Amino acid sequence: MVDIAHRVGIKAPSAQVYQALATPEGIAAWWAEDTTGDRHPGGTITARFTANGQEIGAMQMTLLQLQPNERVLWEFIDGPPEWIGTTARFALHQDGDYCIVLFSHEGWKERVEFMHHCSTKWAIFLMSLKSLLETGRGQPSPHDVKIDNWN
Repeated sequence: MVDIAHRVGIKAPSAQVYQALATPEGIAAWWAEDTTGDRHPGGTITARFTANGQEIGAMQMTLLQLQPNERVLWEFIDGPPEWIGTTARFALHQDGDYCIVLFSHEGWKERVEFMHHCSTKWAIFLMSLKSLLETGRGQPSPHDVKIDNWN
């Protein structure tokens, strides 16, 4: 198994970062504008990605762990085959004015080209999260940075 890992410092209280990761409204502001779902452990969230007004992919995840201001853990239950059964872990800790986010997308079965793409896109979306919390404006899909000729 292989994982994607990133670290980002966000100049915001961990409580605000947690809300952006643990609620459909928060996720819609930095990852995918078309996000709906629950906000309690065991609930599900669906994020739909679009380009030119067309859906190009969707992810559904279960909220496995929600520890306010400390940890959010998603398990992907629908989406690209490589993602099914993987988890996205967001570990948070406050360091002065910054909330440090240790992100990992865990459980990839093998290092495939799509994993490289996803690693770059996670970095872009984590910067969108940072921008959202520091400036009030993220860059969720469909406003994210495009990195290749995939839709």
